[in-house]
Amino acid sequence: MIGIKLEKKKKISITENIKEINAPKIVYIPLMNGNAQNVTVFVKRNEYVCKGQMIGKIKGDFGIPLFSSVSGTVIDFIEKTGPNGLPVKCVAIENDGKEREEKNVSSRTLITTYTKDEFVACLHDCGIVGMGGSSFPTYVKYKTDTDLKTLIVNAVECEPYSTADYMLLKTKVEEILECCDAIMEINHMEECYIAIKIHNDELKEIIKTFIGTYPKVQIIEVPDIYPMGWEKSLVRYIKHVDYKNIPLEKGIVVNNISTVYAIYEALKYHKPLIERVVTFSGEVCEHPQNIKVKIGTSAKEIIHEVIKTTEKQYTIVSGGPMMGNVSRGDDIIIGPNVNCILLFEDTLQERSISCIRCGKCVRVCPAKIAPVLIKDSIHNEKRLQSLHVNKCIECGLCSYICPSKIAVREYVRKAKEKIGKRG
Repeated sequence: MIGIKLEKKKKISITENIKEINAPKIVYIPLMNGNAQNVTVFVKRNEYVCKGQMIGKIKGDFGIPLFSSVSGTVIDFIEKTGPNGLPVKCVAIENDGKEREEKNVSSRTLITTYTKDEFVACLHDCGIVGMGGSSFPTYVKYKTDTDLKTLIVNAVECEPYSTADYMLLKTKVEEILECCDAIMEINHMEECYIAIKIHNDELKEIIKTFIGTYPKVQIIEVPDIYPMGWEKSLVRYIKHVDYKNIPLEKGIVVNNISTVYAIYEALKYHKPLIERVVTFSGEVCEHPQNIKVKIGTSAKEIIHEVIKTTEKQYTIVSGGPMMGNVSRGDDIIIGPNVNCILLFEDTLQERSISCIRCGKCVRVCPAKIAPVLIKDSIHNEKRLQSLHVNKCIECGLCSYICPSKIAVREYVRKAKEKIGKRG
């Protein structure tokens, strides 16, 4: 198993329960999903919108709706720094604090009563996406004629600092288990594995307290290495199989904890994806903790009012220190795939030196590609095509292990962008 044991730095953010804060005065709903920004917008300036109202929809085959996370008035269309650290157009909505919902939908007593088609439609209509970082539309994983056999719930959370999934599983274990059971029942799946890190005894005991009523659900402990949370690593470790492109080829679906809880709320209350739990932590964060925030919330607003920092100047990272994105502005708007906001001392990055051709980045790469050769070929698109750049999962191990301090991952990212634009 390829991977590295990293310093966890997680205990600092799990001393308190998940905190819910008052919604901000203005939310900025990013008109994007993942890197897709081709959006049909359904609202205009000065229009009143309700909480949970659809305000736009991503175009294309995997299009999903986007929702307002508050009730209030559309005041502008403005460019902000998105979850990926790059500029994105947002719908700015002034929150009236009334939490008016577009419609009242009664809850379902039994969430196992959906048909397969109703289940898929519910996930689509509620805009559920992968909340571990991918933002891939969740309904697509289930909209298939393939016989689904196995559900793997990813609770590994292998990046340092990040504990949002840990706290969500700890506090919502009954709901998550109920949802796992429903997903299996609706999709006629045979088994479910909840994957946690080995020696995570507290979480293991919490799950075991309730798992007895769900005989098809098992806890499985996985090695405490990075990037064990990569779904290909999980599938290989748990089911001892490999696949070419997606786990569906083997009848397997992988969802992370935050996504499963979002599915639960969609099935139970038809609640769209308008909020999530985010870990606020980092070296200069005075009060690391997990906070439930509205989608479209400014990270800087929470930092100033709730988290505070030991530094006047700091760098914001969206996501973990390995795979995260550094803000190129002075803020980041929280989207569905932002599980972690980290604050680090605002210092110049250590200067790199020339590559010494040690090959460490090749040996450590879980995707089994050659990051250094991709770096060397960044201006040769024909060569990049042959180096399988799209297999990169952007885990950051190549940069982490590099003795020359070269930002290898950034070269590979640029290579993926070049290949994507060319395609």
